[in-house]
Amino acid sequence: MGIDQLYQNLEKMKKLLMTLIILGLGSSALAQTYNTFEPSKTQFMLRGYGHTGFEYLDTGGEQESTFLGATFAPIFLYKHSDKLMFEAELEFELEGNELKTGLEYADVMYVLNKHMTVRAGKFLLPFGTFMERLHPAWINRLPSRPLGFGHDGIAPASDIGVELRGAFDLGGPKMNYAVYVTNGPRIKDGSEEPEEAGMLDFGYYEDVNLAKALGGRIGLLPLSDSSMEWGISAYTTNSTGAEDSDYKEVGAFLWALDLSYVKSITPLQGVVDIKAQYNSSNVDTATYYEIEDGISEPYSFDNQSSSFYTQLSYRPIMSGSDFMKQLEFVGRYSDFNAPEGAEWEEKSTQYAFGLNYWLSWRSVVKLSYQTTKMEGGHDSDGTTRTNGLFVHWAIGF
Repeated sequence: MGIDQLYQNLEKMKKLLMTLIILGLGSSALAQTYNTFEPSKTQFMLRGYGHTGFEYLDTGGEQESTFLGATFAPIFLYKHSDKLMFEAELEFELEGNELKTGLEYADVMYVLNKHMTVRAGKFLLPFGTFMERLHPAWINRLPSRPLGFGHDGIAPASDIGVELRGAFDLGGPKMNYAVYVTNGPRIKDGSEEPEEAGMLDFGYYEDVNLAKALGGRIGLLPLSDSSMEWGISAYTTNSTGAEDSDYKEVGAFLWALDLSYVKSITPLQGVVDIKAQYNSSNVDTATYYEIEDGISEPYSFDNQSSSFYTQLSYRPIMSGSDFMKQLEFVGRYSDFNAPEGAEWEEKSTQYAFGLNYWLSWRSVVKLSYQTTKMEGGHDSDGTTRTNGLFVHWAIGF
């Protein structure tokens, strides 16, 4: 190859390289022109809680003691942007010889403005404050729930629908609110469990009628330090039965009052925490059927129920002793009244006393004594008294 030909080849390579550089710069400029996406602000977080423990129960002649299988409740939080978020909680619990799994909630949230947030999916209902804010094991100051909450309770815990919530500063006092529309509860007609005819069942994934439930809560924090909150809640539907059933027109109206007061009191050298909630359930009167001697007998009753609890806890965080600072003393009273004439008629009262030791701000060992007096109920027509000793260890993460 001659010198002239080599020079010509180098010139061609030089032109090709310049062309590639120009094309590269052009494509980069074009990409910058059309790429309007901001850098990703997505964040993912795993939180949750778990607990285990030991329980001893004495029902007046029958004793039971058992170590509890651990409960694990992971909470998944995903932030897509400053306005769009997703949350979900799963629950894994060893009960008897089985592993029970459940979806506590799973919903999408969108921040409309500083006063309004909308969410949709399955969410904890702001009916009072206990189920939405206080039921996790490391937040609940006692190992058990008050009467009227949980299985066979009258306070709804969660449902599927859409909710609008937010808060306002009233120039010292503050107010929060929540309004929601959900699928609503179903009434038990007694066809599968005759002893529970007339009960409301909450948390179904699909609606069985065209009606929806409407609910809401308003909370007022009257003090400038937000140490006290009063709340009123309501939850109503005009149909709790299936669309083609005799109970389609059976409606329900539930309401609740709640109180929270948390204050650091210098003369007491500690923090006082007071919680209370009253629940009322009113279901339209309907006719149910019981089988006696092979004959179906109709009956009805005034389907009104109520429950109440109040709780006081004290933690001496200003004490000079590091050990005393970690202690917390708790007492709670609760009662539950189911309708007279129902197969599940019941009048119960419960006293619970506890001593907690906080290993950290989110890990606690709870020692509690509880006594419950029940008149009626599913399994007895008389009066029973159950005393229990509980030791639980709960941790949030």
